[in-house]
Amino acid sequence: MPFAELRVVEISAGIAAAYCGKLFTDTGADVIKIEPPTGDPLRRWGVSGTEYPSSGVLFDFLHAGKDSVVAEPSSAATVAHLFECADLIVTDGSGGWTLPFVRELAGPDSSAVAVTVTPFGLDGPYAEADRAVNEFVLQAMCGSIEGRGWPGEMPLQAGGRTGEWVAGVYGAVAAAAAVRRSRRIGEGDVIDVSIFESMVVTMGGLGAVSASVLGARQPAVGRSLELPSIVPTADGLVGFCTITAQQFADFLVLIERPDLLDDADLASFAGRVRRRDEFREMVHAWAADRTTAEIVEIASALRIPVAPIGTPTSVADIDHFQERGVFVKNSAGRLQPRVPYRSAAFDTAPPAPPPPLGDSGRITRWDNRSRPNPGSPGEQSRPLHGLRIIDFTAFWAGPCATHTLAALGADVIKVEGLRRPDGMRFSGGLPPTVDRWWEWGPVFLASNSGKRDVTLELSRDDARELALRLIATADLVIENFSPRVMNNLGLTWDDVRAANSRAVLVRMPAFGLDGPWRDRVGFAQTMEQASGMAWMTGPADGPPIIPRGVCDPVAGLHAAFAALAALEVRDRTGCGMQIESTMVEAALNVAAEALLEAGAHGKEPMRDGNRGPGASPQGVYATAEDDRWLALAVLDDDQWKRFAALIGRPDLAGREDLATERGRRAAADELDRVVASWAGTTGVDEAVEMLATAAVAGARVTRAVDLLDDPHLVARGFWEEVEHPVVGRFRTTGMPFRMQSVDGPWMRTAAPLLGQHNSEILGEILGLTPEELRALTQTGVIGERPAGL
Repeated sequence: MPFAELRVVEISAGIAAAYCGKLFTDTGADVIKIEPPTGDPLRRWGVSGTEYPSSGVLFDFLHAGKDSVVAEPSSAATVAHLFECADLIVTDGSGGWTLPFVRELAGPDSSAVAVTVTPFGLDGPYAEADRAVNEFVLQAMCGSIEGRGWPGEMPLQAGGRTGEWVAGVYGAVAAAAAVRRSRRIGEGDVIDVSIFESMVVTMGGLGAVSASVLGARQPAVGRSLELPSIVPTADGLVGFCTITAQQFADFLVLIERPDLLDDADLASFAGRVRRRDEFREMVHAWAADRTTAEIVEIASALRIPVAPIGTPTSVADIDHFQERGVFVKNSAGRLQPRVPYRSAAFDTAPPAPPPPLGDSGRITRWDNRSRPNPGSPGEQSRPLHGLRIIDFTAFWAGPCATHTLAALGADVIKVEGLRRPDGMRFSGGLPPTVDRWWEWGPVFLASNSGKRDVTLELSRDDARELALRLIATADLVIENFSPRVMNNLGLTWDDVRAANSRAVLVRMPAFGLDGPWRDRVGFAQTMEQASGMAWMTGPADGPPIIPRGVCDPVAGLHAAFAALAALEVRDRTGCGMQIESTMVEAALNVAAEALLEAGAHGKEPMRDGNRGPGASPQGVYATAEDDRWLALAVLDDDQWKRFAALIGRPDLAGREDLATERGRRAAADELDRVVASWAGTTGVDEAVEMLATAAVAGARVTRAVDLLDDPHLVARGFWEEVEHPVVGRFRTTGMPFRMQSVDGPWMRTAAPLLGQHNSEILGEILGLTPEELRALTQTGVIGERPAGL
């Protein structure tokens, strides 16, 4: 297994750091978890409100295969040996196990990598104020909640704790890269992961980048929901996704309304929002007489992204997942999603039992071993310096993977066609009346910084040969098309291996390289619909709503981690390999909690608007300011007493039926009215300040554009300014983590122009002459404009 020799110490009391540890357990690392005498609080957690006596289903999923020892900072000497022998230390700072403390235990000469995953990172105004937050409040702060819902109506959270899972994967990718550097030069590293910043990158911040790119030219954007999205059928629900203009045109043909193909207003998303009642009525009327299976079959034939809506009790029964063996039995005999990537070249760990609390006999099994000799004293290269990646990805999921690897130091060469460049170039930017309008796509600009770009029209044999020559120089090749595309282009695994026996090929199909859904197209929205993530999002009395796009970076980050794991094997064996890192299976892992609870209790967890387990009252409330909302989450019984006093209702604090979270949840409707009455007479910033003074979790429901001036993000240097040859200067997202070994900004260059580096790459790397480059341009093999423009 890739990390079979890696020793990991983990201290966690939630999802993020635990999932970081799980990703290494899955790939063979020896992970020892340190817990307090009462155990990790997650042992007793249940999303349905169930309290487990020893270990709950989410704890078991995250910690299967790890070992447990009991220790507290006051008795750290009993486990100091673990820190001295560890290669990687992962902590969320819970229980007093802060980063400085665990680094001190590791010793001054340690080459261990230390990763800390905390709500705001280790410094900055919010961290220094020790703001009380949970996932819900962080969603409000990161711009996610504000954009979800209809204008004038209450904005809605994304169900589940997706941001914590995402932060865990970011931590694992950064840690895997840092471990690679540590082995090379014999020097440790410190990684500071911010959950808030992870959520800004993946759940809310792209609107801020768009505002920085477009400025006054950005159209007004209010709350919205996708149209079309989730639709009732004769026997259930079906989900659609129309990212491109062609997909929407095909959707109109699907619902038997070709008469609307020339309706330019309806073809625009803004037009559909204005005419949403009219549009939904025609779609629902068409779907009402057809079964989900019938609709999926027809839509798939038209290559419209489509999926049945997965629920916690039904998702494991979907034929595609069953045929591919996506769900496996854990040690308790219940189904859970398997590791979301696989290769014939290495194993991943099968589900193992969770650790009993305090198996202290395991402390001494690690022995001291020699460390690599330190490299040259001045080496400050980034962890992945020296790696070359040929990037055939498009849209957001694949580019997110290579974007992260480029920030970590890899040389990423993005390959685009002239007839079909990356589709995100054309999305959300300026109209075709503007010169070089394809260079203004904000999501493209935010997801491709630090890369070089070459155009190769791969439908031509001479372009294919050039691509293979580039692959011959690479360590990694990454693509995220449907399986048929690379096959049609003659760039299969056999072709890659013939060109470069040491290359690792990472394939990111939506649904996998085999199975009934193999050739279906799918985007993040499709994964959210199929995986059960959408089922957990939306009002309790309404239809499911997609979380909106987070599955793209979820898939990309898992693929990046799989790529680094594969390189561990490649470096030992000298042999390349193909990795299948499937988009929907990454989503299924992040959505696993509801499935696990349903399997354990036979009761299906349900969406519940802005409420959620672990806090009550919790919700979004209108304030005295027009369309300015307050997010509030009372996280424990002490916070409840302070909140009741803050709003002048000590009588509520004295009520026995409201003394516990369970009791307050039972009275949620009553408490919502109380909170709404208080918030409605208070300005949003005043309310947030009052809550902060009382140490109660709350925040303004932040608009994406306001994130550009967020004092914490500014103080931590999260926004990075880049200079683009066409767009000019704008601010883009950096990485949601810091590394002690990396100075300066993550984004060393702006996203490339189409074909910007044709001469540099084909001339300097492949040795083509200026005359050969001119001939390739004249014949349409390379270029700097999309074909036909």
